[in-house]
Amino acid sequence: MLEALSSPPAEDGWRQTHLGRLLGHAMRRFDARVLQLMARNVEVPLALSNLAARDQVSAAHVHITRHLSLQGDRLTDLAQRAGMSKQAMADLVDQCAAWGLVTRTPDPRDARARRVAFTPTGLAWLQAFRDAVAQAEAEFRAEVGDHVATVVAIGLEAYGAYGDPPA
Repeated sequence: MLEALSSPPAEDGWRQTHLGRLLGHAMRRFDARVLQLMARNVEVPLALSNLAARDQVSAAHVHITRHLSLQGDRLTDLAQRAGMSKQAMADLVDQCAAWGLVTRTPDPRDARARRVAFTPTGLAWLQAFRDAVAQAEAEFRAEVGDHVATVVAIGLEAYGAYGDPPA
């Protein structure tokens, strides 16, 4: 019995080709392309464009771009929506605030809390993100075809709609 546990599986390729790994590779490729397009966008302030071009802006920074509402959010709500810890989101917000993308202001409903909101520079960044996502999606459609892209989008939407996996 111990011998069976210590011998490697006969076929090991599944670890490289399972759905989760393929989704992860696709997401990293998509996010990298979006950041590349943003770095080249003339509407993005030069300092931010340079950060993106030098790979200083990561997919983690895109979490703020994806999840921060236009009216602003409390840090805890933003972290929850992004699926991050409050501490990790606070570090990300601090960095984005230093870059001029967001500001922190007192929350009018809770004196202990702060609201995170886009600055005008952050809104320009958000528009560049929107443009880059649209172009990256168009490139994906051109590469795999409209039919496959539509099926992938429908499948991912349906899969994501189920929420958390069963316990």
